[in-house]
Amino acid sequence: MSDTSAPPPGDTPEQLCEEARRLAEDGELDRAADLFERVLALGDTPVRARAALGLAVVLDDTGDVAGARDADRLAIATGDPEYGPRAAYHLALTHERAGEYELAGPAWQVVVDFGNPAYLPPAHLALARLADDAGEFDAAREHWEAAIATGDPEYGPVAAHDLAQRLLERGEPARAQRVLTAGLRLVDRAAAPHAHARLAVALGIACLDQAIGAFSAALGDDDAPVDAEAGALAIELLARTLPLRGRGAESREVWRRGLADPGVAAQVRARLRRDFGDDEDGDPENLWWEPVLEQAVADGTLPAVAGEAFGALDHMYSLLAVRYADEPREERPGEIRELLGRAIRVPSDYAWGPLLHESFAERLRVAMGAPAPMPPPEGPDAAV
Repeated sequence: MSDTSAPPPGDTPEQLCEEARRLAEDGELDRAADLFERVLALGDTPVRARAALGLAVVLDDTGDVAGARDADRLAIATGDPEYGPRAAYHLALTHERAGEYELAGPAWQVVVDFGNPAYLPPAHLALARLADDAGEFDAAREHWEAAIATGDPEYGPVAAHDLAQRLLERGEPARAQRVLTAGLRLVDRAAAPHAHARLAVALGIACLDQAIGAFSAALGDDDAPVDAEAGALAIELLARTLPLRGRGAESREVWRRGLADPGVAAQVRARLRRDFGDDEDGDPENLWWEPVLEQAVADGTLPAVAGEAFGALDHMYSLLAVRYADEPREERPGEIRELLGRAIRVPSDYAWGPLLHESFAERLRVAMGAPAPMPPPEGPDAAV
């Protein structure tokens, strides 16, 4: 009786593996699996690891995940420096796909233990992310740094970005900057513009955080007096930089600190008003809206205040324009007075409305020498 495990005359294990590979590529997975199994049945041949990995991939494609994992372990057990780490890589992916991250980690570690440079970058990156998900920052950092150190242009920049994000969250922008700079060296901007852009933006954020730290250090503790020479500049730079990192509340406190410090308040106010333009009409303090604008800039609410002002202007204009557009008819003084009253009441709905009313009343008093009437009270027929 002939040995059915022996290859037919002329069919070496290498030829069987090659034929199995061709069948797999053609979609004949069952026939490919049979040939790979025949090679494995031959024992310790030079292509045993290759056949085991081939069988693992084919079985995985057919849905036999358990069988695929067994075949991966056969390939790993051979110690083959090429197919062993590839099999461990495949094994790790099957566990990750199933959400079995506690089993994926040891498989990725096997890839690292083989030491094949071709597979170290993705393995280190995967181990870093698993450790990060588990809250083990030190272990994650070691693997991220190892992935960057491989110099791989695909996985190295990703590792640099991930590590830098964690460093920024931990308040270590200088380290993040060094990591991102190393990551950028691995990227060919022309070949990978998206990867380059991500790292460049992250590097800019790291620089912003470093700047915030430096400006804060220049100011010292909250209860410390602000330096007379550099303090006003530090306050402006810090207050204008913080909102770029989503820290608007801190920015408001910085402005308030500067405006409350008698040693630098005048300089801080001048810097706060940097974009206000020239005051051609004299002292801005005589304009009722100037304090509103200053407060809006300090609070970071200037767009909202501008929207309110334009909304009020539109409302008042609409009230008057509708009456003007009516067909000519006999004038009714009572109606006109009521319409004007409704128009001048519009600003009352806003925080700055009383300032407008008071300013007008004072100007009218000065011009006429008599107290000016305040806006008519709201009434049941005052609504638009």
